[in-house]
Amino acid sequence: MSGPVSYELKDNIGIITVNNPPVNALSQAVRQGLFDCLNEALNDEGAEAIVVLGGGRTFMAGADISEFGKPSRDPDLNTVINAYENSDKPTVAALHGTPLGGGLEVAMGCQYRVANSKTRLGLPEVTLGILPGAGGTQRLPRLVGVELALDMITNGRPISAKKALGAGLVNKVSDDEDLSAAPLNAAVKFAKSIIHNNSHPKTKETTDKITNVDPSLFEDTIKKITPKLRGREGPLRCIEAVRGAVDLPFDEGLENERRLFKISHDSDESEALIHSFFSERAANKIPGITKETPLRKINNSVVIGCGTMGGGIAMNLANAGIPVSVIENDETVLQKGMNIIKSNYAATVSKGRLSQEAMDTRMSLITPTTDWDCIKDTDLVIEAVFEEMNIKKEVFKKIDDLAKDGAILASNTSTLDIDEIASVTKRPGDVVGTHFFSPANVMRLLEIVRGIRTKIDVLATLMQLAKKIAKVGIIAGNCDGFIGNRMFHAYITQAHLLVEEGATPEQVDIAAESWGWAMGPFAVNDLAGNDVGWRIRKGKGKDYYKGKKYASTVADRLCELGRFGQKVGKGFYTYDPQTRRRQSDPEVTKIIDDVRREKGINPRAIDNDEILSRLHGALVIEGTRILEEGHALRSSDIDVCYISGYGFPAHRGGPMWQADKIGIDKFAQQIAKHRNADVLTWPESQLMNTLAESKEKIANFVPDTSNPSKRT
Repeated sequence: MSGPVSYELKDNIGIITVNNPPVNALSQAVRQGLFDCLNEALNDEGAEAIVVLGGGRTFMAGADISEFGKPSRDPDLNTVINAYENSDKPTVAALHGTPLGGGLEVAMGCQYRVANSKTRLGLPEVTLGILPGAGGTQRLPRLVGVELALDMITNGRPISAKKALGAGLVNKVSDDEDLSAAPLNAAVKFAKSIIHNNSHPKTKETTDKITNVDPSLFEDTIKKITPKLRGREGPLRCIEAVRGAVDLPFDEGLENERRLFKISHDSDESEALIHSFFSERAANKIPGITKETPLRKINNSVVIGCGTMGGGIAMNLANAGIPVSVIENDETVLQKGMNIIKSNYAATVSKGRLSQEAMDTRMSLITPTTDWDCIKDTDLVIEAVFEEMNIKKEVFKKIDDLAKDGAILASNTSTLDIDEIASVTKRPGDVVGTHFFSPANVMRLLEIVRGIRTKIDVLATLMQLAKKIAKVGIIAGNCDGFIGNRMFHAYITQAHLLVEEGATPEQVDIAAESWGWAMGPFAVNDLAGNDVGWRIRKGKGKDYYKGKKYASTVADRLCELGRFGQKVGKGFYTYDPQTRRRQSDPEVTKIIDDVRREKGINPRAIDNDEILSRLHGALVIEGTRILEEGHALRSSDIDVCYISGYGFPAHRGGPMWQADKIGIDKFAQQIAKHRNADVLTWPESQLMNTLAESKEKIANFVPDTSNPSKRT
């Protein structure tokens, strides 16, 4: 049979193989092929059992993303799965790689499952705002029990083959390390062992693990996950669907699942999460970069600076297996930094997320040194010193003298001019910005900042490196603050003005967090370090703020008192040294009152609607200006930046998507009201005005990126 699914008979076993690279997604052609090949196997008198497997690197790994948003075509996945479950001949799923979503649902529909030891199994649909829609919420609790099923379905995280075996999700795990042969060989061997059994289990008829379930389990799960939802409803629908597996007959449970799936599928939450999903993939499409673009080798690396950022960056490189030398001029500072790296790894080991062996391997890849000569043979140098231009230029002069031809010279800067930094070198084409986000070993975003002369192969190499070190790479133009911090400056300005006008830091943070932000703006400042922004503000000088409203007076006062944030136990809040739980501080309240009095501000009541309108309006207007100037490749890159680097809720789609969802004309009207009250912090955006007039979406605007390094 032609197509992505084939059938053949080997001895007395019918073999159905899916070949739909790269991940054997369940497209309409695959579903049809699975259905047709099953019928062929059932009609083949020589086949006494049927094995279904995925060709290549994985079993079926879920839905075909190219079909997202399109009408479903027959056969639907439920029809295919029912056919395998009701087969008169035993069906065995040969699992390897990542059987996820619909792929795992197909496997659960088979009467038996055999997995390679390295297989990871899961139902990640909740991460797209939906729930398993082909019986996953009904079959999984029947196989593994309700408690584990709830955990897997509400968080979307896969489990190991070993755990799946213990839970009853798979019948056998093969330890054969030959991944290409193991799934089929193990499944065929297993199939031959059960051919002559009197009966074969159907998952839908298995009830022992869904009988006598304590109803409080569902309520306890709701209480457990609710604080983490921040406005999401998808996980709650998942719980309701699993409850149906316990309370309803199988067919009625399926109907209930389909009903809840449709509600989830049609929700703004799902639309936003799917937008986020596709946006992250679109960020890899860079004009001028193709598959043929040559990449520079990065076999080793150097990080200059072993502070908070430098240490975190070094960990990223070591985690990816890249040897890294960490340079400090002071041996004491160097050792302190290495101790922090070691303690970070040790904390991960203590939580069971990393083995001691893996920690030892990663630590062995990090070499602390005070000898700058290690730069001479390295492929990548990342500078992570203080955010001061003179210091960075001095460091880059030294790097330029030492580094070999073809080495990439990167600056971990959050705001500074990459072209000015590059100007002190004889190779500006090799200079690039790599803005890691704090903590660098945790945060997913990496802004890759192109200077006016940065070479295309440097950008391509760093985009590939971002993937290797588990980061989301975004190309940004060389403007003040690039994408993320330029917008954040406008955002935090409004937060500070709101406090000066009458709100409290707690009120602003709670409003943002209740809407879905991972952390409010003041909590973020405390986490990142208030001294970082303070140092940047002092570096700009007074002339920078002429004609602008200065909104950081309170923050400056806090820094003058040494209240730098979590790292010293106090900032806008005080922090418990054990739990890091934040608490309000009367000292901060007094500082705010003093600033209001000095500026002649009579505080007023501010509601949450105004807080959110001003915070999000500030992001959107600055985002449109960035697009207009060509400093971002597309509006979705801005969304990815804020979701991956700033804690913007993925289920809200990103600031630019939100503006499109609400309507850019309505957004512009809100901003006009704010501008009338405060013209200084609401700059005009010609692009926003144009889009508002035409009612066109921001997403449809194509920026002119031909000169992205015009400093703005």
